[in-house]
Amino acid sequence: MRFHKIPEETVRRLPIYLRGLAVSPEQGQTHISSESLAAFVGVNSWQIRKDFSYFGEFGTRGVGYNIERLAREIKRILRLDVIRKAALVGVGDLGSALLAYPGFGAYGLDISAAFDVDPAKIGTRVNGVQIEGIEGLDRLKDRDISLAIVAVPRAAAQATVDRLVAAGIKGILNFAPCKVDIPKRVKLITLDIAMELARLPYYIPRAGRMDEEQRADSARQLQL
Repeated sequence: MRFHKIPEETVRRLPIYLRGLAVSPEQGQTHISSESLAAFVGVNSWQIRKDFSYFGEFGTRGVGYNIERLAREIKRILRLDVIRKAALVGVGDLGSALLAYPGFGAYGLDISAAFDVDPAKIGTRVNGVQIEGIEGLDRLKDRDISLAIVAVPRAAAQATVDRLVAAGIKGILNFAPCKVDIPKRVKLITLDIAMELARLPYYIPRAGRMDEEQRADSARQLQL
């Protein structure tokens, strides 16, 4: 199946389902219903069934999904059924935190190489990974590394991405706070943490408005 025909949001939800299967209350049982999985991961059950329908029939009516088989199928779809090596470029505060994060292994992802331009960092180790000089990026293809995480400053982002593409990287997770240009053959996902955080205040009432709402609630309670 050509995966570009699958809606992006469906692909975005598949890792959520995989995580849900790993830690759901149904662990220890053999099957889980779409309703139970939906309640646990916060997605409508009809959406789960629709997402899975793009890839085949995984469940049995009245029985649900075999948890082990479904997890295996999702890993196959996401191509997580083999270990995927990734390179990290930029070992500052964020990069160091990513290297120390233990959760990637559950998805078959291994940050096996890290690179930085700071001479004081080169040669040191973070969570067992030795930091290398940036010139090592040119040899990633020889090390069977096809994924990369970019955690460099804005000014260095485009040059870093260009070098990764030239080295044969096929997928890039970009944390640099800027847009970068890549060829269509390379998949890019950009996460700007500051921008995501900047969305939150919109959903939080201003202090004055909050006081008004609290007084209105109190008045309603007195009327009751």
